[in-house]
Amino acid sequence: MQDYEESVSFLGTWGPFQKRTFFLLCLTTIPSGYNLLAVIFLLATPPHQCYIPDNSNLSQDWIQTSIPVQVAGQLERSSCSRYEMDLVQNLSALGTRPNLDLIHNLSGPEFLLSSLKQEGCKDGWTYSTEHYESTVVTEFNLVCRDQWKQPLTSVVYFLGGLFGCFISGQISDRFGRKPALFGAITALSIFSSALAFAPSWPVFTMLFFLLGLGQITSYIVAFVLGSEILIGSTRVLFSNLCLPWVYVFGMMVLPVTAYLVRSWRHLTLTMAVPGLACIPLWWLIPESPRWLVSRGRFQEAELLLRSAALENRVEAPHVIFLSANVEKATSEKAESPNFLDLLRTANIRQITFILWLMWFSLSVSYFGLSFNMSGLYGNPFLNYFLVTAVELPAYAASWLAARSLPRRLSYISFTLLGALALLLIQITLYSYPTLTLTLVLLGKFGLLAGAGVLYMFTGELSPTVIRNTAMSSCAMFSRVGSSVSPYLLQLAVFNDFLPWIVVGSLSVLSVLVCVFLPETFKQPLPDTIQQMALTQRFRWPWASMPLSEDDGKSAKDQTTTPEIICTTHL
Repeated sequence: MQDYEESVSFLGTWGPFQKRTFFLLCLTTIPSGYNLLAVIFLLATPPHQCYIPDNSNLSQDWIQTSIPVQVAGQLERSSCSRYEMDLVQNLSALGTRPNLDLIHNLSGPEFLLSSLKQEGCKDGWTYSTEHYESTVVTEFNLVCRDQWKQPLTSVVYFLGGLFGCFISGQISDRFGRKPALFGAITALSIFSSALAFAPSWPVFTMLFFLLGLGQITSYIVAFVLGSEILIGSTRVLFSNLCLPWVYVFGMMVLPVTAYLVRSWRHLTLTMAVPGLACIPLWWLIPESPRWLVSRGRFQEAELLLRSAALENRVEAPHVIFLSANVEKATSEKAESPNFLDLLRTANIRQITFILWLMWFSLSVSYFGLSFNMSGLYGNPFLNYFLVTAVELPAYAASWLAARSLPRRLSYISFTLLGALALLLIQITLYSYPTLTLTLVLLGKFGLLAGAGVLYMFTGELSPTVIRNTAMSSCAMFSRVGSSVSPYLLQLAVFNDFLPWIVVGSLSVLSVLVCVFLPETFKQPLPDTIQQMALTQRFRWPWASMPLSEDDGKSAKDQTTTPEIICTTHL
């Protein structure tokens, strides 16, 4: 099956069939991008303080001073404590007036307020409605003693993505790309709608986990499906530029919607709309003919390709797939692919471990950087929109690199740029705030451009029979990294620079292991495990571009040696 792309070359690379598939698959990533970081708005924590009951019969002066004032760089009211209400009520009834100077300039005597005991917020909290009418935090009071529930909810959401990647890859490789894609989109719509009716935090958390199942899954399957249907430069344009751009567009629509819809229950209902709009695309998006061939379903593949030929107004050959290839594929179909195939031979095992480490490192770096940027001042909706917009030039850069540069060199260059920028932040963090912001944006640019290359690199290294399983397993380790990232800020307790050092160091580590991967630039996609390129000893990235005369055999010839066949069967 190594000559699959040659067999379907009669279709061309940019006919009506490819244009339709290209455009519609890009649209299917909008629900995934729209839901990616909804956690930022659903779990937002607005400023809050203890609630003072209306029937407390306090004078206006005591109402203003019943909340202690804390000094933490600037004067602010306590979020989790108040003066004992019984004592304050007695003082108010006696006509005693508090010292208001303590609230304004701390210059008055402290004998009165400083001597009062404090208590927790027994009557609940009042929340600022400047930016949010309601959030999950304000409705279920996930503050103070229950503050730990807020980051835990984020972790549960990412763990849902991890579990979704694990099962969706095997579903896609066994039952088809289309069922996995539209199953994930349907799950996004169903569970985002169900979130609006969650009566308690435990129910919300469970539904949030189920929502995470379909989020990254739908993007991964759409990426694989487009990579298998499209060939040549069209595939590079799809996977490195247009698909990520539409995905980012979905992310940019979210803050606009959250700005207009300030209630979290109404926002979750709007999150279901993009997925529902994509469901009719089931009848317009084809199954992957390459996957059909890998499963031995040649009649369906030929029917699909002949229909595409009619749409493109080209003539299909009488025999699309040679009989030798049909017999070979049919014999390979005997074994159903599964997750363990990623560890079956020494070669695929080494490639898999390296890719897992790269995806994990890049995910920790990316999401850790995103959470570190959460302290930006100003309007949260505008901040999130601008920070998301930075991703557009990053993906454009990865597309330009993918067109003419080797995958290893592109990934190493972008990721190393991001890592060095993040490591330099510890020099400028307090002295040069403008330069620090520039380094942060440069670091995010490098990491995102590297991620764009890594998506294509992983798809080109993985064989068709387990490509979605391989991509999903990598995304699963990516979700492990994103689950760790919310707690990355806790490292600042030991040292303010430690989060940035960890993020930069993990990026450098992914660069170091990347040099051992084989180059895939301008190489045909492997269809079987035997056709995968071999890992190599350390060589400079630019040294792996041309094939030497001794190594000039095709991947098909290299992977039919008895040694490889025996290793695969073992």
